[in-house]
Amino acid sequence: MQHAHAHPGHRDPAGLNRLAVVATAHCLTGCAIGEILGLAIGTALGWGNVPTIALAVGLAFLFGYSFTAVPLLRSGLALGTVLPLALAADTFSIAVMEIVDNAMMLAIPGAMDAGLGDARFWLSLAVALAVAFAAAVPVNRWLIARGRGHAVVHAHHG
Repeated sequence: MQHAHAHPGHRDPAGLNRLAVVATAHCLTGCAIGEILGLAIGTALGWGNVPTIALAVGLAFLFGYSFTAVPLLRSGLALGTVLPLALAADTFSIAVMEIVDNAMMLAIPGAMDAGLGDARFWLSLAVALAVAFAAAVPVNRWLIARGRGHAVVHAHHG
């Protein structure tokens, strides 16, 4: 399914860049909600890094896919059509964001050990999400330019 020319931004580098930034911001919104919830829950419960990150990653994928799937379902598309679209649109982008985000949280000294009331936790998370966004924009640009990623979902928007 090739939709590379369905959007004017695909022929225009500035338009393609803009579309990649918008797609990444959309993806980041869902990812960030799941990531923040997962890290906050794991931290509040005193879990170690592995279960906390596992929860955060699982919730990031859940919310990331939901942010793509729900509008498509509301538009009248069947679940059997929506699920493969959401998977195609978001999987690679979410994976890149999660790898980068969690690597940053592990790399920032004290970030994973900081409590929810500690500014270090929240500042580290903000930095980690910003770096993950920057890492995912070129991934989404590459996918969209090839008619993949959010280009697949874009073809279903009015």
